[in-house]
Amino acid sequence: MTDHVDTAWAPAGEARDGHRPIPASSAWRPGDHPGERRFAHVGVIPLEGDPRGELDVTLAYETWGELNEARDNAVYVAHAFTGDSHVVGAAGPGHLTGGWWEDLVGPGKVIDTDRYFVVSANVVGGCQGSTGPAHPHPEDGRPWGSSFPYVTLHDQVVAEARLADLLGIDVWALVIGPSMGGMRAVEWAATFPERVRAIGAIGTTAATTADQISWHAAQAAAIRLDPGFRGGDYYDQPDGEGPHHGLGLARVIAHTTYRSAPELNERFGRSVQDGDPLRPEGFFAVESYLDHHADKLARRFDANAYLRMLHAINTHDVGRGRGGVEAALSRYEGEALVVAIDSDRLYPLSDAERLAGALPRAELVVLHSEIGHDGFLVPESGLNDAVAGLLGRVAVGVGA
Repeated sequence: MTDHVDTAWAPAGEARDGHRPIPASSAWRPGDHPGERRFAHVGVIPLEGDPRGELDVTLAYETWGELNEARDNAVYVAHAFTGDSHVVGAAGPGHLTGGWWEDLVGPGKVIDTDRYFVVSANVVGGCQGSTGPAHPHPEDGRPWGSSFPYVTLHDQVVAEARLADLLGIDVWALVIGPSMGGMRAVEWAATFPERVRAIGAIGTTAATTADQISWHAAQAAAIRLDPGFRGGDYYDQPDGEGPHHGLGLARVIAHTTYRSAPELNERFGRSVQDGDPLRPEGFFAVESYLDHHADKLARRFDANAYLRMLHAINTHDVGRGRGGVEAALSRYEGEALVVAIDSDRLYPLSDAERLAGALPRAELVVLHSEIGHDGFLVPESGLNDAVAGLLGRVAVGVGA
């Protein structure tokens, strides 16, 4: 990377463009403003692979709308990789960013919160309120840091099912999510098929591929090689001294896969942001764009949580221990919407085709977007119409 990139990520306490230095961690921690979060202690969950074997879990979650008398109008929205429970709502105290899927969820929207009871929780191992690496260890009260378990998507879904129990939800009308959220929707269909009437798996896969794992390996290395990472125990470091270099670089690598080559070429071409690109101090506009996303991510996320999410995605294989993907999903009798974006180079159409082929009642919808994987965030992509069609096939009572 260029010297410009290093400076943009505020090394050694320096600020960029008048911004404060980047915190060692931007995780939400107990005692911070709760914002719109609620908290549910879901108890001790078994861990699928971590040697610790189990983990006592509290989930941070948000809800919109009301559960009706028939208790059949509940929708679970599963967030993507660096997302959280704040699906709808403004940024403000307790929330570093505004709602990430407001084009789809809200009053009068496709997932209408005047009709549906919508729930979303931050995953186990995340950094926005649920039990994760920045939380106090039960033995000494210091942040878990490097000792926090490595969880799987299955572990996360088990915790989500416990939350559903506490909320009095026996069956979800719909479990829907993009990317990593779509993986959890698929895991719900395999683990609790009787508790889900429909799933929406957007820009995702039934089992992570070697190509996807290879991109993740570079991201993980960027974090671990940052001297500020300190083996995962950096929470007592002052602002500007944490692993923001590695976390920012991980985001640069990831964001490149979230956008398509045609979109980047059309948007930026070879335009220059500053200086002479023939000289080391010069840089291109696309480099500045990636710097911006690196800085944003470092100011709202946590390096250890990033590594836990990478592990959860890398180990995602809905067919593990179930006889393969097709056997695992053959038991699911509910409706399924599988959405692919035609320009997605991270989760290509072939992944969606395999997933849809394994689900007995799947509709495969291919959306056109020049953007790439992030096309699911653009309302004009056609996603809203596809989700509306799915909801039209799911019976929901009208009792209040």
